[in-house]
Amino acid sequence: MTSMTSDTTLTAPSVSAASSGTWQLGDRTVHRIGFGTMRLPQTGPALVPDAVPRDRDQALRVLRRAVELGVNHIDTAAFYFSPLRSANELINSALAPYSDDLVIATKVGPARGTDGQWIDHARTPEALRAQVEENLRQLGRDHLDLVNLRILGTDSIAERFGALAELRQAGLIRQLGLSNVHPHQLTEAQAIAPVICVQNPYGIGASAAQDEVLRLCGEQGIAFVPFYAIAGAGREGGAGGTEPGEVRTVAEARGVSTAQVRLAWTLHRGPHVLAIPGTGDVAHLEDNIAAGALRLTAEELALLNRAHTG
Repeated sequence: MTSMTSDTTLTAPSVSAASSGTWQLGDRTVHRIGFGTMRLPQTGPALVPDAVPRDRDQALRVLRRAVELGVNHIDTAAFYFSPLRSANELINSALAPYSDDLVIATKVGPARGTDGQWIDHARTPEALRAQVEENLRQLGRDHLDLVNLRILGTDSIAERFGALAELRQAGLIRQLGLSNVHPHQLTEAQAIAPVICVQNPYGIGASAAQDEVLRLCGEQGIAFVPFYAIAGAGREGGAGGTEPGEVRTVAEARGVSTAQVRLAWTLHRGPHVLAIPGTGDVAHLEDNIAAGALRLTAEELALLNRAHTG
């Protein structure tokens, strides 16, 4: 991405996901700033049994505002829920009937019981099909735009990815991706069916191994979709702790938040990087989308790269 001088300012009227640029995600063009729904069903930490449900009207406003601002790539999962709230159901209520340019990406593999506790990953074709069908039901769709297979561990994914490839052939899924994978698993999956994106944990301070996955995706024209780009080590609990001095320095000089700096830095890692920051607050949503317009100078990137490599 090209650099701009440090007097670049972000104003509310100009906030648009289009400012982040575009990427061809399979057969669909998406803006590089999208929206992740993990934080939408609750306030506080996500994916915990005793999460406090978010106000429903607030959640619906966030989703509608995201689309108003040009977001056309939304990330979700059937296991994104809290007592009383389901991310998929909120998406369905807020956005259906869906516009033709909206890509809703979901993921399968992880599973939670009705009490919110984690249960065994879906590892059989039957269990994976059941998760696909649950996403279809909750979203009110007859097909899923994009399904990412979420993995734990380093073992073979051939049977699981093959099962999803068969569902793609049957028309239930348009495109396939991977999540939380290693390079050898990406290679294994590509021998079975096209992989259009990889979702891995990534942001300032991520490991060299994740840098390698990002690089491989770029070389092969595969979208790299970082999660926890803002939260970092805070993961499901959200951003916390002390920001590196380099991040604070850039944020203060630009008059933006450290979260915006983190998002802008990830987008500068390559044109194939797509951000999916999540929030349940409209103001935070607008700040996140505004980060797509923030062009970092070579000096700022060098400073943040030092924070990244430690």
